Amino acid sequence: MDFTDRVRGALLGGALGDALGWPIEFQRLDQIRARFGPDGLTDLADAGLGGQVTDDTQMTLFTAEGLLRGGRPEDLHAAYRRWFLTQRLPEPGRDPDGWLAAQDFLYASRAPGNACTTGVATDYRPAAPFGQDGPVNPGSKGCGTVMRSAPFGLFGLGPQEAFRQAAVAAQLTHGHPTGYLAAGAFAALVARVAAGTPLRAALDAVLAQVDAQYLGQETGDALRRAVRIADEGPGSAEGVERVGLGWIAEECLAVAVYAALAAPDARTALVLSVNHSGDSDSTGAVCGNLVGALHGLSGLPADWCALVEGRDVVLQVADDLVTASTHGDRSALAARYPQAAVAAAAPAPAAPPATVVVPADPSGRTRFRQRDTGV
Repeated sequence: MDFTDRVRGALLGGALGDALGWPIEFQRLDQIRARFGPDGLTDLADAGLGGQVTDDTQMTLFTAEGLLRGGRPEDLHAAYRRWFLTQRLPEPGRDPDGWLAAQDFLYASRAPGNACTTGVATDYRPAAPFGQDGPVNPGSKGCGTVMRSAPFGLFGLGPQEAFRQAAVAAQLTHGHPTGYLAAGAFAALVARVAAGTPLRAALDAVLAQVDAQYLGQETGDALRRAVRIADEGPGSAEGVERVGLGWIAEECLAVAVYAALAAPDARTALVLSVNHSGDSDSTGAVCGNLVGALHGLSGLPADWCALVEGRDVVLQVADDLVTASTHGDRSALAARYPQAAVAAAAPAPAAPPATVVVPADPSGRTRFRQRDTGV
């Protein structure tokens, strides 16, 4: 399996897991089982939403765009501003800023996280040193940091730099140290797995990175819990819920790791990652990124891949990441990813619209819905 297949698998796998989890997000496990049977939702075709993706896939694509349009924290901030405009507009404007912003399917607002939307509405602020509260939403460690960070591990940065850049970019919206360190850990894990390192060995190396960070203990503890529970026997929804519900960053990462360890293949891992009482689309997206990097595009269920919304765009972005990271020459990509000045690229969006708040999970994280509820 080559690097290109792993990168394509990671991005499309994330979209696939996102699409599988989206129809059952905010539902309790007993409700999911009552609706779909004792094994829960086991087939994307049964979900009834046509393979729709959410903010998890949207922001992942814009993370990749930020890397391809310069890669500085300011470039990532500008890219997330472009994503936020897709949540405010019904369709692309007459002169969208870049190729990605011209994609119609991204102009759907499907429960984006509050910290992500309020964070990118804030002017750019440099990241704080690791171990300190970040400057934006300093109390938030929601899973919005982790679910968008796979591209840092797919860009040829190496695990150390992928960790650093992902954690810095996570501070654009989430300032809690665990929130941004978990994002760094995920990017480093993806970088190692995409390079061909076996999952267990990659986890050991990432745990060493996390343990070296001041205030990395919450992330390390969550990952070790995932490994311990996976070692107890076959994967189960009850096992997932012992690991966590995915609303917060370290638990989202841990659920994905548990599912990847406890399942024999990508399809089984994806099913395991979404059937629980928590943030099913985010845990599915992160698991999909991980098992896609592990098994490659060829290891993902082809029947599901064919259903994923925006599939061709996702694969094009994956190929562009490979081109930029392995060849170093971005001139062929300039039409899709113009290197514009940051200040001119991303005018500040207006304040978020009125929201419909759904019940918070025990961690206190809330999510809001916009156009999909008519608000």
